[in-house]
Amino acid sequence: MNKNLLVFVVEDNKLYHKLVVDFLRKQGLKRVKSFYNAEDCLAAVNKGERPDIVIEDYHLNDTTGIAVLQEVKKISERTEFIFLTSHEDMEVAVNSIKYGAFDYIIKDNDIALKKVYNKIGKISKIIELEKRNRFVQNAMAVSLAILVAIVVLVALREIFNVF
Repeated sequence: MNKNLLVFVVEDNKLYHKLVVDFLRKQGLKRVKSFYNAEDCLAAVNKGERPDIVIEDYHLNDTTGIAVLQEVKKISERTEFIFLTSHEDMEVAVNSIKYGAFDYIIKDNDIALKKVYNKIGKISKIIELEKRNRFVQNAMAVSLAILVAIVVLVALREIFNVF
C-alpha cells in the first residue's frame, strides 16, 4: 500500500474523529488531514489540495456527505470516498454508492476501522494501476508517433529520393 496517499478525514464527532485519525496514522499513513466540518474540507480542496481519499461521516453538522462528495468530485474527480457513519440506512448507502462513493461502512462495530484500512489498500492498488495505465498509454502514443514519422520518412525517400 502507498503510505503517502493524501487522506482527508471529515468527522464532526470529536472523539470518533480522533479515533479515526490516530488509527490511520498508527497504520503508517503519513498524510492524514483532519477536518471537523465540510466547509473546511471544501476550502482545502478549493485552495488546490487534491486528496486521494476522503473518509467522512454521512451526516455532518453543516451538510451531508453526498454534498461534500459532489463538490469535491467537480474539482477532483479521481478522489475516492469512503463513508464511515453510524446511520444504517440502506437508501442512504445506495445513494452514496450511486453518487460515486467507493464504500459505505457502519461505524458501530469493532472492525469498522479495519474495514476502512482494507478499503484504503484497495483504492491504493487502483490508483497505482491507473498510473501504470496512463504511463503505458503515453508510451504507446509516443511509439505510434515515432512509427508514423519513420513511415513518412521512408515514403518520402521512396517517392522523392530525398535521402
